[in-house]
Amino acid sequence: MGLLLKVFIPLLGAALAFYFYSAPENFNEEMLRGKRVIVTGASSGIGEQMAYHLARMEAHLLLTARTEAKLQKVVERCLELGAASARYISGSMDSPSLPEELLREAENTWGGLDMLILNHIGQSGFTYFSGDVGHVRKLMEINFVSYVALATAALPMLKESEGSIVVVSSIAGRIGGPFTAPYSATKFALDGFFSSLRQELIIDKANVSITLCILGYINTESAVRAVSHIIPDTPAPKEECALEIIRGAALRRREVRYPPRAVSSMLLIRSLAPEFLDSVIRSSYRLENVRR
Repeated sequence: MGLLLKVFIPLLGAALAFYFYSAPENFNEEMLRGKRVIVTGASSGIGEQMAYHLARMEAHLLLTARTEAKLQKVVERCLELGAASARYISGSMDSPSLPEELLREAENTWGGLDMLILNHIGQSGFTYFSGDVGHVRKLMEINFVSYVALATAALPMLKESEGSIVVVSSIAGRIGGPFTAPYSATKFALDGFFSSLRQELIIDKANVSITLCILGYINTESAVRAVSHIIPDTPAPKEECALEIIRGAALRRREVRYPPRAVSSMLLIRSLAPEFLDSVIRSSYRLENVRR
């Protein structure tokens, strides 16, 4: 059985990746030239890499994250790489005033907005759920409510520009694995809200695309630090992940899956045999390294 799975799952993943990504798509970096883009969580990890890709494509950038010193360095690098313009506003996304501040800056500086990339996350451990409801509430505020607040504030400008919303989510928002209960809850919420909002925009004939990004294990510093001692898999490169998100956003795709084979395989197996998938996930972890 084990040998069969080792052969079957990669083949299945390859077939799914071919199905989802083989359709002709004419992505050209010039599609992003001059576009006005807000990127949250842009001081490190995938957000930082997205900023660099967009800079090379000569977009206008407004970046935000908690750490001002890191943001300054990212903005400097973006200008070196060729960004049409780059600026930042530092702050925590649980601040009720930050969405309006960001959108006011976009309005005053650019006169509008073409793309909103929601990428920030709050800190959450990879461990058994401790019963800390306060942590769940705080994480929901940062990982979900702030996404809703910023998207809501941006919608009038995005409707005017016929722009795009990009929501960086996770496989944990489709499959509830162990040790991620609070984090997984926030990601499931993102999927529900933005999938519903997409339907309403279509009904209203508002030409605003929503791209939901379902990401697996990526080699960001925070992810590797949190799970490398528990999950033996090799993380996928954050640079390529960031480019795939940008490509999907530019093409106004409904969904980006990265890495495509791994994520697509897991989602299909969940549909066909959810209990089997749960068992495989549990058996793949180094449980002795999980702290209670």
